[in-house]
Amino acid sequence: MDGSTPVSTFNFFIIETNMAKADTFKNQKKLRHAELIIPPNALKKKIGSGGIDAAVLVKAQKMLDTNDTDFKPIAAGLLEDLNKGIQDTEKGTLQGEAAIEAMLYPAAQLKVQGAMFRFPLVSEISDILVSFLETITVPPCPEVLEIATAHKMAISVIISNNIASDKHPHGKELKTSLTDACARYYKTRKA
Repeated sequence: MDGSTPVSTFNFFIIETNMAKADTFKNQKKLRHAELIIPPNALKKKIGSGGIDAAVLVKAQKMLDTNDTDFKPIAAGLLEDLNKGIQDTEKGTLQGEAAIEAMLYPAAQLKVQGAMFRFPLVSEISDILVSFLETITVPPCPEVLEIATAHKMAISVIISNNIASDKHPHGKELKTSLTDACARYYKTRKA
């Protein structure tokens, strides 16, 4: 950051909307919403609101840019949770909304944390999975679990091979393949 970028243009990890993804999910009815719930900010209530000092934003951006936290163990834990949700659903240990939630929560965490730890492709692929899980009916059928497993495997490959974005030759291919799998699922459900 050279200081020439105005504060108003700071973009903390905004992910471009993939048109294919948007087309795949636009006609699907969301049955659940993986949403960010922001708790009340007690400090803000005490001191009031206002703009954020540009120096604070620059410092925050610098911290993000120099963050050297290894995302691999974090991602491994979340992928393990996702895998457990898939396996427990396959076994019948989890059913209904609990089964969906067991897959949706780790997927949403991967979506949020991927870009923050310099793996925006993890965020984009997790977003596809989150969008998909928000629209499926319960109980999840085997095809849903196959699609969730494919997303899990793709994220695992991305992490283990340090594929940061869809600029990598296989990055865009992974996103397209997973979006296409979701689209094929929807087509079979409309018949």
